Amino acid sequence: MSENQTKGQLVIIGGAEEKNGDAPILREFVRRAGGVQAHIVIMTAATELPREAGEKYIEVFRRLGASEVRIIDTETREDASSSTALEAVNKATGIFFTGGDQARITSTIKDTELDAAIHKRYSEGAVVAGTSAGAAVMPDKMIVEGDSQTNPRLEIVEMGPGLGFLPGVVIDQHFSERGRLGRLISALVQEPVVLGFGIDENTAMVVSQGQIEVIGEGSVTIVDESEGTYNNLNQILRDEPLAVCGVKLHILPHGHKFDLKTRQPILDNKTSISGRSVT
Repeated sequence: MSENQTKGQLVIIGGAEEKNGDAPILREFVRRAGGVQAHIVIMTAATELPREAGEKYIEVFRRLGASEVRIIDTETREDASSSTALEAVNKATGIFFTGGDQARITSTIKDTELDAAIHKRYSEGAVVAGTSAGAAVMPDKMIVEGDSQTNPRLEIVEMGPGLGFLPGVVIDQHFSERGRLGRLISALVQEPVVLGFGIDENTAMVVSQGQIEVIGEGSVTIVDESEGTYNNLNQILRDEPLAVCGVKLHILPHGHKFDLKTRQPILDNKTSISGRSVT
């Protein structure tokens, strides 16, 4: 997997993040986007209630001290060429995609002037965040929809183009809460990639300079198929069980890190499963 050459950071949230009280994940997004100097735009394309969703995040980000917060709603692809929207993105230090339906994001934004502007700001150093559906669109190939709480089969997941901020991986959200390991594995085996990330609710993975740091109350589950020894992908029909052997599984809670280039957890001085210090 080639390392994404960019100055920006990603805050990819598994959904249902805390918005009241300390709001640690949204607080970290604002901090990384510039703190009290942050200029944040809220992308509401995913939701059918853009005003309600946008105003809730405006309230949170203003309470946390952001200098400016604006909503960009793209009901149609024509809206993604709006000079007002483009101007807001060009000034933004933080860009936040709300939850909803990820297909709505790609249908109205992907390959538009607004899409190009967001990628440009990301490459220049802006922080791009997304929760739930906003998390799903981060790879170049995303999970559009699929069944949860079921064994891996090709039919349980539908894939489609994402926005490509974190290429070469598969991401799923609401992960532990909705039992989506089978769905993630089904998506991972179908795509020519080797890393799948499942993010729990009120949990995020922050991507910066080729490393991931987990923040929040849950965990990020990482499935690494790079050394997989067997799968029966070419032998089964869509409704038949998928066999996968030899994959690696990492489960990383708050404060743990992962290196995207080496595909290994960064353990520092933490303790191994045997109780011996890892060197």
